[in-house]
Amino acid sequence: MNQQDLEVNRQQYLTFLLRDECFGISIDTVREIIEYGQLTTVPLMPDFVKGVINLRGDIVPVIDLSVRLGRSTLELKKRTCIIILEVPFEGQLAVIGAAVDSVSEVLEIGKDQIEAPPSFGARLKAQFIQGVVNIEQSFVVLLHGDKVLSIEELASLIENVKPQKGRGENV
Repeated sequence: MNQQDLEVNRQQYLTFLLRDECFGISIDTVREIIEYGQLTTVPLMPDFVKGVINLRGDIVPVIDLSVRLGRSTLELKKRTCIIILEVPFEGQLAVIGAAVDSVSEVLEIGKDQIEAPPSFGARLKAQFIQGVVNIEQSFVVLLHGDKVLSIEELASLIENVKPQKGRGENV
């Protein structure tokens, strides 16, 4: 196997913590990581939607990834941050923020290292899990960035945070 084949079979994942559990998401979906700041809440949103932020003029919905994955809400700490993700939607890239406890590191993981998600006993919705990898005696749960939100929910979020023409409101 040559160097090019090795690179094709490996992918980089941004790892982060939710509580004491380590998760990873493909670096291909990550636009940037920002400090957790002031959010504007939006009424009538699902529990996992924390609010919206103004990211250089763009209104970006922010989800509490812990709640989205069926856990309790994040406790804001010094290292709490927002991972800005680009998720494919209707032929475009939609921008979503995911609040996490902290970001750890970028790991390069071979496809052969990724084990199938457990079929029983998993505390996460199976459609969110790409697989599990064992790194230095610890498990990292790899998430499908484009499936953490369903298309219907994503469309709803985007529609609800679009600025209204002529209103001139700042978020």
